[in-house]
Amino acid sequence: MTRIAVVTAHFPNPLRPTDGRSAYQIVRCIARHSELRVFCPLVKYPAGFGRFGSSHGNRDPSFVAPTDVDVEYIDYPAIPYLSRPFNGWMAGRVLLPHVRKFAPEIISNYCLYPDGYAALQIGKALCLPVIAKGVGSDVHSIPDRFAARHTRTVLQDADLITVVSEDLRTRAIALGSLPERTLTVGNGCDTEVFFPRDKLTARVALQIQPDAEVVVFIGRMDVRKGLRELVEAAAALHSQRPRLRVFMVGDGPDKAIVEDAIRAHGALGYVRTVPACGFDLVPLWNAASDLVTLPSYMEGSPNVILEAIASGRPVVATNVGGIPEIMDSESGSLVPPRDSVALAQALASALDRNWDAQAIAASHSRSWERVATEMLEIKDRIISEFKARNHAR
Repeated sequence: MTRIAVVTAHFPNPLRPTDGRSAYQIVRCIARHSELRVFCPLVKYPAGFGRFGSSHGNRDPSFVAPTDVDVEYIDYPAIPYLSRPFNGWMAGRVLLPHVRKFAPEIISNYCLYPDGYAALQIGKALCLPVIAKGVGSDVHSIPDRFAARHTRTVLQDADLITVVSEDLRTRAIALGSLPERTLTVGNGCDTEVFFPRDKLTARVALQIQPDAEVVVFIGRMDVRKGLRELVEAAAALHSQRPRLRVFMVGDGPDKAIVEDAIRAHGALGYVRTVPACGFDLVPLWNAASDLVTLPSYMEGSPNVILEAIASGRPVVATNVGGIPEIMDSESGSLVPPRDSVALAQALASALDRNWDAQAIAASHSRSWERVATEMLEIKDRIISEFKARNHAR
């Protein structure tokens, strides 16, 4: 069996318990067919930096690590913002002895910086091939010139770059990744969990009115997810649709901004923020909805859309990133980003349409097991090519 070291913080962890859902799903399937261990680097800041929030070193005491994946959470020292140019190097330095002890045949990664840079340094130190994965924000939203430089290093030096959409592949190549070493591997969905369920039963469980018109957003509370536009769209629709209810499920840095927008539009009675839920409740929220929305400004290939479609629910989303690659007119509609008027019109049209839940669900049947099989085949090929190159030297 192939021994695989996965170096990534894009994985459920004590700092961000809901992060890396797609990475977790792929890794747990790969782990059934290989010897795999996840090495998850966690920033550890000096005392006194708690005010920077959970994304800067505060840990969730209730976090429970996944039990179906072998994972090590390993601290590395950092300082908020100031150490960002060095975080990849430091994480790699701290993780190196742990990975060396595991003795893998290949290094795999999710998220290009800082994790991918750490994986690349470990691969060079151990003379192992490295497959790095672009997940979306690591390509779309590079925060500064230092991160940009290190991201380009990963894109240029890794043995293979995988991405989740053709749109992301184009962007990665523009940043310096070689076309012949850049491969699109689309995400999957757990179809044993996400499938059409009874709407009324789900609403009873979540205490939602049976006759409401329910729009659900599930994700990070970030204004770049188009949440202010969603509030504006709901406010524009509510006078004509008094049964409209919008639920925003998730936590994040802009939750206060979103709640201020709800109050400013007088929408507290029909737009609600809901704390982030565990993975097990996401299918219930999908089932309770009439439609799911994701009005983001940018995306890779969002799992929330794949899960909604597999659940038989239509989606109203923005025409950005890889979203057009996983949706069509039979599963929902696309609107321009930052356009609350177009969003309101699309939401109203979707709510007025009679949708066939089974037909929607049938439009996406790609499983995580299939994704894992593809990735294992890719890893075996990269290992063989790496050994052949080294033997030829």
